[in-house]
Amino acid sequence: MRKIVDTLLPTTMVGSYPRPKWFTYQLLGRDVQVAFKAVDHAEAFSDATRLAIQDQEEAGLDIVTDGQMVFDDYVGVIGSFCWYWYERLPGFGQAKEEHPSAVGAQSWTKEVALLSDWGGVNNDGPVGTGPVRLAELYKLAKPHATRPIKVSVGAGPVNLAWHVYFNHYKNPRELSEALVPVFNAEMKALVAAGAEFLQLEDLGAWLPIFTNNEADYRWIADVFAACCDGVDAKIALHFCYGNAWGNRLAGLFPVGYGPVLPHFYDLPIDQFVLDFANREMVDLDSLRSLPSDKEVAIGVIDVRTTMVETPEQVADRIRKVLAVVPPERVCLTTDCGMKPLPRMIAKMKLEALAKGARLVREELGVRQLVAAT
Repeated sequence: MRKIVDTLLPTTMVGSYPRPKWFTYQLLGRDVQVAFKAVDHAEAFSDATRLAIQDQEEAGLDIVTDGQMVFDDYVGVIGSFCWYWYERLPGFGQAKEEHPSAVGAQSWTKEVALLSDWGGVNNDGPVGTGPVRLAELYKLAKPHATRPIKVSVGAGPVNLAWHVYFNHYKNPRELSEALVPVFNAEMKALVAAGAEFLQLEDLGAWLPIFTNNEADYRWIADVFAACCDGVDAKIALHFCYGNAWGNRLAGLFPVGYGPVLPHFYDLPIDQFVLDFANREMVDLDSLRSLPSDKEVAIGVIDVRTTMVETPEQVADRIRKVLAVVPPERVCLTTDCGMKPLPRMIAKMKLEALAKGARLVREELGVRQLVAAT
């Protein structure tokens, strides 16, 4: 397993961070190299990225992200998590359609309403590469950081196939497999630019729960593996419980990680990034089968509430994790992206994360001293 930092129980966050209130620029589908021809937009983006990184470093995180200031203020708050890709890759319509899950829905649940707000997209032709520019965005962020940067890569191919009307490809599998070269190229470009830690983001890991076909896990795992093929970096896989408007889509994902995670144990990745804080740390026993060559980044900060955890609460969550997974294979993180939160709350939560980690590190250090004597 590759190590990015030598610190025991390293702290990080998943990816997105709240935009400063003054950063109101929107890309609206434009290539960043087109949008940033406007000096005020380029400077504002750079300043917002610098502040997102600065907040994380001041809070005490060991590994930071660029905060994903590139995400527009779309539907679901983080709607451009998907739309950023749809707008830049050939084969997708530009209009927001009704979400496929909402068409003919027998009951208008919270989950259906949130997906309807998120919207659907037409797949009208073959997909291919486009100006996603992840490597360029990494190069813009790198000078602002004094600590290692983790780069979030997503929404992933299976996730992108979740919101689609299939007018060209026949089904999610065909579309996902067609997107693999796009993601593989973006990840390799990031490595060539100097990135050492990549996090593939794809809620599509949950898809077989809805198809009721366990065989789907195989092709989904193959898609994830193909995205990572030949990518010389530490690689994590994150699949959360949804985060539209800061809501967990509990009705869509009724099961825990236990029935799902083992299907991805053979992936050529280093780490799984999983939500636990918003579920009161239930389902931790599912990690007892985690292979010895895999790490886990555990969400110990609930990003779906504005209540700020105390360091002691965070430390208690960490202790529960360490009862299942050895500390050498545990990273500490937020449950999901922080974009829906107020910036002040987000920073306070990250401070609690860093302080809670220090409390547990000190406890572990004391135990080692006692054992040595």
